[in-house]
Amino acid sequence: MPGPSAPRRTVLKGAALAGTAGLAAAACSTESKLGHAETPTPTAPVDLGAADAVPVGGAKLYREERLVVSCPAEGEYKAFSAQCTHAGCLLEKLEGTVGDCPCHGSKFDVTTGKALRGPATVPLPAVPVTAEGGKLIAGPRG
Repeated sequence: MPGPSAPRRTVLKGAALAGTAGLAAAACSTESKLGHAETPTPTAPVDLGAADAVPVGGAKLYREERLVVSCPAEGEYKAFSAQCTHAGCLLEKLEGTVGDCPCHGSKFDVTTGKALRGPATVPLPAVPVTAEGGKLIAGPRG
């Protein structure tokens, strides 16, 4: 008995390729992956050092602490997780107040946490931050 006809083989190959593409798309979905790599926000207070290291109107990336802090006005600070909400990668650099994820190209406004460019669609989680004695302390208070 001969094998499947040429048109049927073409259909079967197409179905197999579509299934593979679907798996690849599911592996790279836009759902939040905050827990993918590590805990996205501090579970204890973190000393970030001198508050004046964050320029007024600018931001600073604290890669080791997995945080990004902006200073919209003198003495006012906002902090967010620096872990991308798409696949859990750490933001690599800041261009002004835009954080870049090196894994898939997502971009975030680090003054609001908002995802500016996908594949990430979920904003960066906010982290409490205070200035005490000229130092920034991020994370939950004891």
